[in-house]
Amino acid sequence: MINAEPISQQKLLGLDSYFLELVRLYEDNAYPNKILLSGLKGVGKSTLAYHFINYVLSKNENNSYDLKNFEIHSKSKTFRTILNKSNTNLINLDINSDKKIIEISQIRKLIDDLNKSSFNNKPRFVLIDNIELLNVNSINALLKVLEEPNKNINFILIHNYKKTLPTLLSRCINYKINLSNNECKNILYHLLEDDLENLINNDLINYYFTPGNIFNLVRFAKKNNLNLVEFDLKALLKIIIKDNHYKTDPFIRYIIFDLIEFYFRKLNTSISQKISQKYSHYLKRFSDTKIYNLDEESIFMEFEDEILNG
Repeated sequence: MINAEPISQQKLLGLDSYFLELVRLYEDNAYPNKILLSGLKGVGKSTLAYHFINYVLSKNENNSYDLKNFEIHSKSKTFRTILNKSNTNLINLDINSDKKIIEISQIRKLIDDLNKSSFNNKPRFVLIDNIELLNVNSINALLKVLEEPNKNINFILIHNYKKTLPTLLSRCINYKINLSNNECKNILYHLLEDDLENLINNDLINYYFTPGNIFNLVRFAKKNNLNLVEFDLKALLKIIIKDNHYKTDPFIRYIIFDLIEFYFRKLNTSISQKISQKYSHYLKRFSDTKIYNLDEESIFMEFEDEILNG
């Protein structure tokens, strides 16, 4: 498996048309300074954003972006400084690993950084991932910056099809990013360097199939010595809950509620009356747990006992 972190992906896969549209707008001086890339988690939105930022910031450099092959040059000065987080023309903002929301203190720091002078005349980018994890206070603080951005500041917001305040979404031009089933498989073959059937059960592919999520699921399995070919969705959920992986693995913490909802949907054709009655009950409790930052352990244990083992 290769390193599939969006920031380090030198080759853009499956998103050529979206990239070329952004480049066209930029070259025609029609690029909007506030855009939203929305789509399923793991579809490649952040990778697309990093490629476009590399394209713009590496113009006129010796090792500029290779537009013909949709590839970042490994010796690009811009690429190296973005990788080591020293590029003064890019500000990244995302949820901290030990938190469940993007806090207002992070937005305040962003505002302070934007008020500082730039070291050059290149455009400056603000890349905010997981904007659905902004709380109301954070969104309100961000709105002030979006409405009156400093000169030469460009915002790229990453939205994972979760609930976000319309007031934030309405400030941006929205690009909906989608991949076909074949495009997902081709990207995964490149990332995993193997065929999917050798790595993962079809039951898991059918219920959480984006390149990023499948890649991270395979990486999670390798790390924990799990054979995903032998695991269907039910078996995977039992392992995740039993061994508390949702507490220690950020990726699992992000997707577990979706996996549980998919499991309920899977049962619908042959669902028992008891489980059917519990469906809405659990969905509300899961929603409350996420909204109010409640402890997940009790609800997951109850779900395992009543549904997975019921």
